[in-house]
Amino acid sequence: MRRFRPLLALATSLALVASVCQAQPQAPTTLRYAFRIAETGFDPASITDLYSRTVAGAIFDAPLEFEFLAKPTRVRANTATAMPEVSDDFRAFTFHIRPGIYFDDDPAFKGRKRELTAADYVYSIKRHYDPRWKSGALYNFENAKIVGLSELRRELIAAKKPFDYEREVEGLKTLDRYTFRVRLAEPNPRFLYYFADPSVTGALAREVVEAYGDQTGEHPVGTGAYRLAQWKRSSRMLLERNPSFREKHYDEHPSDDDARLQAIAAKFKGRRLPMIDRVEISIIEENQPRWLAFLNNEHDLIEEVPADFANIAMPKGKLSPALSKRGIWMERYPRADVSVSYFGMENPVVGGYTPDKVALRRAIGLAVDIDREIRLVRRDQAIPAQSIVGPEVWGYDASFKSEMSEFDRAKARALLDTFGYVDRDGDGWRDRPDGSPLLLEYATQPDQQSRQLIEQWQKNMTEIGIRIVFKPAKWPENLKASRAGKLMMWGVGWSAATPNAEEFLELGYGPNKGQANHSRFDLPAYNKLYEQQKLLPDGPERQRLITEAKRVSVAYMPYKVHVHRIFTDLAQPWVLGYHRNVFVRDFWKYLDIDRDELQRHGPK
Repeated sequence: MRRFRPLLALATSLALVASVCQAQPQAPTTLRYAFRIAETGFDPASITDLYSRTVAGAIFDAPLEFEFLAKPTRVRANTATAMPEVSDDFRAFTFHIRPGIYFDDDPAFKGRKRELTAADYVYSIKRHYDPRWKSGALYNFENAKIVGLSELRRELIAAKKPFDYEREVEGLKTLDRYTFRVRLAEPNPRFLYYFADPSVTGALAREVVEAYGDQTGEHPVGTGAYRLAQWKRSSRMLLERNPSFREKHYDEHPSDDDARLQAIAAKFKGRRLPMIDRVEISIIEENQPRWLAFLNNEHDLIEEVPADFANIAMPKGKLSPALSKRGIWMERYPRADVSVSYFGMENPVVGGYTPDKVALRRAIGLAVDIDREIRLVRRDQAIPAQSIVGPEVWGYDASFKSEMSEFDRAKARALLDTFGYVDRDGDGWRDRPDGSPLLLEYATQPDQQSRQLIEQWQKNMTEIGIRIVFKPAKWPENLKASRAGKLMMWGVGWSAATPNAEEFLELGYGPNKGQANHSRFDLPAYNKLYEQQKLLPDGPERQRLITEAKRVSVAYMPYKVHVHRIFTDLAQPWVLGYHRNVFVRDFWKYLDIDRDELQRHGPK
């Protein structure tokens, strides 16, 4: 018995230790990475930038969503019970919302659990029409012509009255607690895509907006997988799992010929979402510290490996042996985007539609050495663009060629000479035809890549005798000035949220001025082509109209389209299930962290 007691005591002690260990909750899994541009806020009725929309996409829920692993792109129900009922003429869309979905808890609800209803979607769409919120996405709905809403907006603006959310219109009705219908004035075969973008059609509760007013973008409350736990503006965002998030499981269906994605789908099938507990996003504008944070295991992934380090990370497009040895995963993919420099079409120097103004813009475009830009600044992580329409969308034509990518300084000089842009005062710089100085003002940001790009602009313009000055500001400041039409020129990227060429064509559509159309281009011939293609289903006739719209845009040059970027993302070996679908911004919920791998090789 004497020997038995110590053994019994030891066994009891081990059992106690084991039970204590089991009782200890696991530390939350956290995905850490960085945006290279600061966010602006998180109110779907106000935001337009990619980075804010990415965060909003994880907080809010749209009725539909894009499948994560599907290619070609497919849309499925999200908060809707099924795909909506669509009329044969593509004018009426009826959505049935799933009962039992709840908003994240918030003081605005005064202690009650708040269920998502059809009325929340109707209210959230109407907010885009309310001038108070200055919606940058209003054009999506006005172009779709929801019956009665634009008319109501104009009527109330003229009467100087606040927007009337109680006024029912034929085009947007709640039919019962869980059903709403949208009716359009004309056919729109791709209208459903808007309802798969939570940063545009994500549902907000009216109580939240009334509680926070103009600070709604600082207090995002949604039904999505994550909630905003901490936010230090332009510095850091921490999102954590939404405890009110409904039971939703991983169920993806990639193509049969993609063995890697098939393996991911099988591994995670049935897992409850989100799998990662927290997402920590830093704002790191400079390339080197963002790259070093990943290299030093301080970040779990890096989106868009900075061009400065492309030759180190993936020489000749292949992952370097050093990174491969560490188990890092490389994802290389074309973005559905364009990088452009726009001309303010209402600016007295570069704007206008007369032959001399068109000649000036085309000459400037011809003087831009795109190949040099791709080689020296973008480190071969891009392809020359031929038009405003980017890849990965229906309507992109890889065989389309145009003057947009042409580099010919002799032709540029000849155009300038012909239309009177010559040096009249002998100072070595060209003047305007009326003799006044010709001076370009180009808005930019104080980051390394922007500095490299403006060096190219300086060289290109000097070679043809045009003076150019650069006005740096933080990106959100430039965005605000741009939407107000205050910038002469600015270089930006535009990413499509849906696989539809219309998302690029809308950059030149006149009624979109101050929203998607930052150049404020407004040409009746272009507007007509845009409106005609919008009515048609995908097919040869729509493709013909898209091609003609591209030709008109090239001819008038409201945008000098530089490149379509190729992105390369890198993920640490402990990040599981990594994949990029360019139309799924809220991809975090589909990933997981291997705790054992992280403990072995992660940050110490």
